[in-house]
Amino acid sequence: MKTKMTVLVGVCLVALSTTASATYGSRLCANDSRFTCYTVKSGDSWQKLFPNPARRDLVMRINRINIHLQRGMRIAIPKNQNDTNMLDYAPVRKHISPPNQKVIMVSLNENQLAFGAYNPDGSLQYWGPVSGGKGYCPDTGRGCHTALGQFNIYHKGGAGCRSTKFPVGRGGAPMPYCMYFHGGFALHGSYEVPGYNASHGCIRMFVNDAEWLYNDFTRGEGVRVVVKSSQI
Repeated sequence: MKTKMTVLVGVCLVALSTTASATYGSRLCANDSRFTCYTVKSGDSWQKLFPNPARRDLVMRINRINIHLQRGMRIAIPKNQNDTNMLDYAPVRKHISPPNQKVIMVSLNENQLAFGAYNPDGSLQYWGPVSGGKGYCPDTGRGCHTALGQFNIYHKGGAGCRSTKFPVGRGGAPMPYCMYFHGGFALHGSYEVPGYNASHGCIRMFVNDAEWLYNDFTRGEGVRVVVKSSQI
């Protein structure tokens, strides 16, 4: 079955800076005793360092990145070599006051950079990394902050969802499993989640996380989206 492509304008970014003052993983290495630090060497890759897919997924989540590893990057690795349960490392609360509906809570705070998917009873079902608006975008010459507040998902696109606005002047930026919650702002999958806020305003997440939210969590009922600059 062919996937229908959305024509909504997405305030998203495909270009990715390869540097940041301090990525999430490098800060985590210095401040959390549950982890050991590893400096990426030439020739390293996610697959080479972590051949177990579940372990690889966990380490990528902990570091809030799914981009290619580059020499000199510092990543945090759990000291427990056998642990693959991502909920054990959830950076968000395991329970919130019962919202009586499904809620996706998003923190764009540089010390969290994560979403939590909560059931109506307030229990955490799933979490994953995010990257939001980076503040200023040279290609547009203006600020590109993510909208903060409480919203509802009002439109969804499938695996073929793309931006009609970015890259500037061309459009076509992939936004797989987009879920629009406010104007042109959407949650969507990306292979460019770098451990810091880097988009034009959309909320990037791992593609498999966006697919799960799209196919399972947001199916068949209204889902609230809460976006904060503070921790959740």
